[in-house]
Amino acid sequence: MPKEKIIDLLYELMKDSKRSDRELAKIVRVSQPTVTRMRKVLEKQGYIREYTVIPYLEKLGFEIVALTFISANLTDDLRDWISKNSKILFSCFGEGLDGRALLLVSVHKNFTEYSKFADEIRRLFGSNIASFKVFLSSLNVDVVKHFSLKNLEGV
Repeated sequence: MPKEKIIDLLYELMKDSKRSDRELAKIVRVSQPTVTRMRKVLEKQGYIREYTVIPYLEKLGFEIVALTFISANLTDDLRDWISKNSKILFSCFGEGLDGRALLLVSVHKNFTEYSKFADEIRRLFGSNIASFKVFLSSLNVDVVKHFSLKNLEGV
């Protein structure tokens, strides 16, 4: 199977993974059994991490999205805490601000909840933290574009 067809299928799944293999086959211009095989290959090779829903977080009661930048030594304890914390949607290292920093993207019901989250980080890992910077945004106002993968263009 040409790699282009596999990538085309992946982008179609990002647009709407609820569609049937039959419908996807028409769009990608291959047979339905081929789409089923291609999907399994994408899953096995790790191109598809999971199938999920992206809800309107505001409707679930979340008011704040927080970008927290931490310059810290990433200990096993901190890595474990991040991986188990349900408020953290995404975390990675990056460059900028004051050099290399760990980014935590998290959602919170309100400012008080975020404050408790930040206090917990400082309490548990304060001795490893060189700097702690935050960007908070309300999900109830000024959202220019909601998070989605549906419009991600192929390479």
